[in-house]
Amino acid sequence: MILTFDIGNTETVLGIFHGEELRSHWRLSTHPGRTLDEYGLLLRSLLRESGDDAADIHGVAICSVVPPLTPALAGACARHLGREALVVDATTPLPIRLDVEEPLSVGADRIANTLAAARLYGRDTIAVDLGTATTFDCISADGVFLGGIIAPGVHTGAETLTRRTAKLPRVDLEPPAAVIGRRTDTALQSGIFWGAVDSIDGIVRRIKAEWTEEALVVATGGLARLLAPHCTTVERVEPFLTLQGLRFALELL
Repeated sequence: MILTFDIGNTETVLGIFHGEELRSHWRLSTHPGRTLDEYGLLLRSLLRESGDDAADIHGVAICSVVPPLTPALAGACARHLGREALVVDATTPLPIRLDVEEPLSVGADRIANTLAAARLYGRDTIAVDLGTATTFDCISADGVFLGGIIAPGVHTGAETLTRRTAKLPRVDLEPPAAVIGRRTDTALQSGIFWGAVDSIDGIVRRIKAEWTEEALVVATGGLARLLAPHCTTVERVEPFLTLQGLRFALELL
């Protein structure tokens, strides 16, 4: 059994793998103030909920885009679970290559996505990760990260819009009943939702035109299941691609 952590700016995703199967997973808010022992108590609680025993964990892997939080979580794993964590970053000796101008600046989540895409699909892939930011990663069939695009996340853009306008309300992110809104809230909901969908499709088409039309398009991240079914360019949905990459990293190292 292995334990994986994807620490994002807004949410932290935890997953427990039994072999190749992601048996349990949780999505928690990323809290900068949590201490090592608070993480430890939280982990023990989640393991009890899943029916797993800390003694059965033989590997822990972490990727993080919030570096100040990484030591506390890694320390909690060591103190409370008795396992040293593999922290994946651009210096980790994985069988991938970062073919970009500043490889050390590539986010750990994008590194894990690259490894997962190469291992799972074995073909040129565009990984669309829908989180605090929306990232588009271009990954070759042999595991080379060629670069990509970083755009504002859907929630990030929506929150900025409502925060900076006095009369626009907050709305839920969900498919609207009609494209044309007949009230302010439905017009806003339609603009946010369909704007996100068409942005994904538009950027993917531009990437394919510049790189390769044969690339597989995979959506991942917290909003993948909501948005991907409405995108014409997305072919697969793997919400936990990053956790899969961390699983492969533990198997290889």
